This record gives sequence, structure tokens and C-alpha cells, in this order.
Amino acid sequence: MSQSNTGHEVLVVVGQVRPVPQAASPVLHVLLWQHALGPAAGRWALPGGGVRDDEDLAASATRQLAEKVDVRSLSHLESVAEFSEPSRVPGRRVFASGFLGVLPSDADPAVPEDTAWFRVDRLPDTVFDHAEIVARARARLAAKLSYSTLGFALAPEEFTLSTLAQHYAAALGHPVDPTNLQRVLTRRGELVRCGRSAPPGPSGGRPAALYRFSERRLRITDQFATLRPPADIEQCRSSGT
Repeated sequence: MSQSNTGHEVLVVVGQVRPVPQAASPVLHVLLWQHALGPAAGRWALPGGGVRDDEDLAASATRQLAEKVDVRSLSHLESVAEFSEPSRVPGRRVFASGFLGVLPSDADPAVPEDTAWFRVDRLPDTVFDHAEIVARARARLAAKLSYSTLGFALAPEEFTLSTLAQHYAAALGHPVDPTNLQRVLTRRGELVRCGRSAPPGPSGGRPAALYRFSERRLRITDQFATLRPPADIEQCRSSGT
């Protein structure tokens, strides 16, 4: 019997809602690093690497982020999927465990020079199946926002309802009405009013109330819920479903 010549790596999709110059709303971004040598030189990749014999997958993901892109603290980390296509990378066969990591929008890690943030809807030329792994992680994030408390991982400690709705919209990929979002999260017991207001904006007006999440940990709230686009919500109301 021939000896197996396979490897195992972890790859982490680090997601963060970040502002975009000259844009009205922030956008979901992912962190990538650029190959400098070899046949993949100039192309971009997810942070990750081989799993050591003395660590589990989550520990390996945490270590890889610290070593490769100097990200040492996440608000959430979870396994997304296994990628085992025999020809997913050239050379020997390598299995990949894809992870989703989330940073709150007010975090600002000092990443290395070969590392940069990219909009999930405008990825650069990436290696192998890394774009597919990003897509799977993005879909997991959007799904979990519908039925769990994962929104805490995207948001800063305190926020206005309009800011929170923008964060959800960035992650879900469709507009989110602040009033409807408040209704859903309040019913689930996720939101707490801070008793303070945000500073007035450049145009003045009534200061917006500040909120926070009742707890900053993952919990399933509505297993079969879906946060749908506004047009779908109105259609359901008009049809009585």
C-alpha cells in the first residue's frame, strides 16, 4: 500500500464592514494577502496554512491569522466547509478547512504591507478556489444574521439603528429597513437602549438614540427565520403570507 501524500490547511475569510470613500454606506470587505514568489506571484490569497500535528483546526486558524496578517483578535470564528476537490491546488493533494472570522467595524488592525482589504463584490485575481471559499463564508454570514445573534460580531459596542441597518445590509447584500430591523431584534431580546444619543451629524437634526446588543455571544434565536429584502417583505404583506 502506497503512503498517502496529502496535506491539510486552514483558510480564513476575515470579514469586516468598512467605509468606502465617496460612498453613502459601508461595504463588507475581506482580508487577502498577495503572493510575492512562485507561479502565483502577484495573485491574492486568503490567510492560512498547514495544520500542525499538535493543534486543532480552530487553533490553527487563530495562529495563522496572527502569523500571516497580524490579526490577533476576532469577535467571532467558526468553521464553514471542507474543500476536498483532488485538483484544487497544483502538486500534491491538499484538503482545506474554510473558516469565517468576523471583526467589528470599529476594529483597525495594522496589517502587513502585502495584505489589504477588498470588497467582497470586487475581489482581485485570487488563487485556486479561494474566491469560492469567500462566497461560501459570505453566504454563511448572511444566513446566520437571519436566525442568530451574530450581528453583534459586525457592530461596535454602541451604535444607532441606522448604522446597524447599514451593517446588516452590507453583510446581507440587500437594503435593510432600520424600523423593521429594530422590530425583529427587539422581539428577540437582542437590543438594549443605552440611554444616550449619538452626536449630531453635519446637517444637524435630532440626535439618534444609541443601542447595544444585550449580549455579545452567538445564540440561535429563530432557527428558520430569513431577513428578506424590503420588496419581498411588502409582497408577503400584500399577499397575506
